[in-house]
Amino acid sequence: MAAGSMLGMPLLLLDLDNTLLPRDAAFRAWAEDFLSENGLPAGDLDWLVMLDGSGYVPRSTVLGAAKRRYGFDRSVDSMLAHYRTGINSHIRCPDSHVAALREAREAGWTLGIVSNGGTMPQLEKIRRTGLAALVDGWVISEEARCLKPDPLIFEIAARRCGFRPAGDWRAQTWMVGDYGPADIAGAAATGLRSAWLHHGRPWAERAYRPTVSSPNLPEAVRVILAADEHPTAGRGFAPTTAGRPQRSRGRLAVPASRLAPTPARVAPNVPNLPNAPAASLTAATLTAATLTAATLSTAPPNAAPTKAVPLAPIEPAPAAAAS
Repeated sequence: MAAGSMLGMPLLLLDLDNTLLPRDAAFRAWAEDFLSENGLPAGDLDWLVMLDGSGYVPRSTVLGAAKRRYGFDRSVDSMLAHYRTGINSHIRCPDSHVAALREAREAGWTLGIVSNGGTMPQLEKIRRTGLAALVDGWVISEEARCLKPDPLIFEIAARRCGFRPAGDWRAQTWMVGDYGPADIAGAAATGLRSAWLHHGRPWAERAYRPTVSSPNLPEAVRVILAADEHPTAGRGFAPTTAGRPQRSRGRLAVPASRLAPTPARVAPNVPNLPNAPAASLTAATLTAATLTAATLSTAPPNAAPTKAVPLAPIEPAPAAAAS
């Protein structure tokens, strides 16, 4: 994997699809190609996008429905192979996301990817888009044999980013993602702070909620950096490899104008922080002043206690995922 983590760096974990990579846009582009290549009605695009369910519907269900609708004389497996090649050819990591990752790196953060999905398709996305060179480690659910929201997958991510949790490592870690039941519930179950990318959607879960809500990844990263502008030493993280040079941890100044609220950005359906008033909170309305230590360190009601949790032994990842 990419270069390992250093002593004293907080950890930023990120989901892959529709967080780091605009996966839905890639699916839409593939669907347009699919319809065009097969001489099918362009108006069926919305039908395919509806079936796709942002990738949470099994591919066999989506492609099987397409096979029956269009009377294809080919196997679902052959369609699946064609689909995987096609959608990954459309995957790109936006320049603004690359800039946000570099900004976090320069501010002294360790970066990791936590993704549910098949090992090879997800690994291909990480490599094809250049993310492998921008993060310290990653974990994919198939090869790790556990899925978000299981806390184990986040602990594996910390290990692969070069750390051994030797204390309250969770206090140093944020999780960013777009899918509540996996990303945000997983962060809550593990005791991590979280940033939910709402993409214009209302928060619908009652049992848990994100620490902050943001419209996109760059803004979520800016809010997290503003909250922890001074990355402090370890607080429980011990490096797995000694003797590595430490990255610069220079202070990152975030101008207030970049985080100041604007009426157009405030939406009534954005989730509130625990114990916060009913007013909506977005990344645009959160400043370093509002993100106090008391607010941000408050764990969700159902979070695990913040004592040291030793990592459970795990089997080595396959060679492809560990390369």
